[in-house]
Amino acid sequence: MPRHAVLIALAAGLGLALPAFAQTQPRSQVTIMREIDADRYDPHRSTALAAGEVLTMLSDTLVSMDYDMRSIRPGLAERWEVSPDGRIYTFHLRSDVTFCDGKPFTAADMAYSINRWIGRTTPRVTSPVAWRAGDVKEVRAQGPHTLIYELNTPYSELLSQLTMFFASAVDPAAVERLGDNFGVQGFNGTGPYCWGSWTPRNEIVLNRHPTYRWGPPVLQNQGPAHVERIVWRVIPEAAPRVAAIQAGQADVTQYIPEAFWDTMRRVPTLTVSNQPNYFWDFFFGWKIDRPVASDPAIRRATHQAVDRVGLVRAVWSGHAEPARNIVNPRSLDYDAQSDAMVPAHDPAAARRTLDEAGWVPGPDGIRVRNGQRATFVTYGINNLTNQRAAEIMQQGLRQVGIEMRIQFYDATVAWGRLATQEFDAFFLSYPYISAGDALSLYWNSATRPTPNRMNWNDPQTDAWLAEARATLDPARRAEVLALLQRRLAEQAPWLTIARSQLSVFSTRRVEGARAHGLYGIGLYRGLDLRVR
Repeated sequence: MPRHAVLIALAAGLGLALPAFAQTQPRSQVTIMREIDADRYDPHRSTALAAGEVLTMLSDTLVSMDYDMRSIRPGLAERWEVSPDGRIYTFHLRSDVTFCDGKPFTAADMAYSINRWIGRTTPRVTSPVAWRAGDVKEVRAQGPHTLIYELNTPYSELLSQLTMFFASAVDPAAVERLGDNFGVQGFNGTGPYCWGSWTPRNEIVLNRHPTYRWGPPVLQNQGPAHVERIVWRVIPEAAPRVAAIQAGQADVTQYIPEAFWDTMRRVPTLTVSNQPNYFWDFFFGWKIDRPVASDPAIRRATHQAVDRVGLVRAVWSGHAEPARNIVNPRSLDYDAQSDAMVPAHDPAAARRTLDEAGWVPGPDGIRVRNGQRATFVTYGINNLTNQRAAEIMQQGLRQVGIEMRIQFYDATVAWGRLATQEFDAFFLSYPYISAGDALSLYWNSATRPTPNRMNWNDPQTDAWLAEARATLDPARRAEVLALLQRRLAEQAPWLTIARSQLSVFSTRRVEGARAHGLYGIGLYRGLDLRVR
């Protein structure tokens, strides 16, 4: 039996209906499958990957990110200068850019877009990632094609942050016309594709922007797009996604479970693109001011009790990297010394750590100190990855005398639960682009109780982060971020479980599906996609 038939049979055996796709795609259309939909497609009101992967096709940013996840390339800005004190960026914008409705794009539109992102337009938008724009004094147009971006304090990673979809250009007129329904009932951007239609939880249709010719130089094609129509289709169940791409009923997806990867890579009708510079980590965090979790010995013993290699093999079928340090070794400003400081897997050492800290095994094997049982509650989103990782960790901790209780919730309520103070530890995953990006997001005391769910409150950490953001010396930035990585390795408030990998699978019907990975986004802009 052909392999695709086996997978289709698997879907049927799991009781899952195959997607109702046409047997053949229209030649001018590419269908991209994904797992979930976004709540809206407004770059300033959503942080969802599902929103970002579409918005990178609907709009553009001032600058673009190369595939090495370090090099900044032109975008809407063809060049820029930075003042000697690092506070004023002067962006010289292209003069040939238009919105999908044909209206010329100007510096005033870009100024409006940035100001809307940081909450300085009326009505006010509150973006949870406005901090990524830096400590902004003013963003203003100086003529039709010059943008002045002025900061109160320098921000060494500003250009990297401006590559992400939160910094997308939007049309002020469309925002005013649609109001709260901007990104729900329509969108007008400068991207290679234009808003067609959206059926929530089913599909969003994008049509080619016919006059687009200002794509980023990191891509082979700067426009217009080769494909006339892109359909992003939501297929929540994994097996039907696998079966659909095997049967040629869809063209591209990055949402194939790792358990299928080895089989899929041997299928002659499929191609796969991998991105080694992909920074999306799964982690386990402690709320360090809670009972039990407040003891560094418990946290270090957890590191020693967890077999990350075995866990990655069981949960990700070996298609992830077992992690040690808090940031990826390939990311900017990674510190190798801190990696060596993170406790390694060693259950015997975990028992010694607990013994030396006064945690004594009780009658049921769970350790006790001063009447306090080594028991804690862990929250997370209820999905298969978290379930399996938690069960394996729970078993490893039980063997050294620590009890982990698990309470997972549906995604519709989990984020609200994770913003409370009623739990001791949690499972999450997140994307980042550098050590500074990762550390600024989670470890600043000002971001408690979320996303700093660890309640990490350390003045020295805040000082290091502030210096790293403001310094104009890359060597000094790396130095202070290394100090912070070592502090975190020593205190063990966070256990990085695995570094996920990005593989984009496509049928032989299409080419140009190269995995990018910025903020987890597999297909960057979509300009290189082509039907054979």
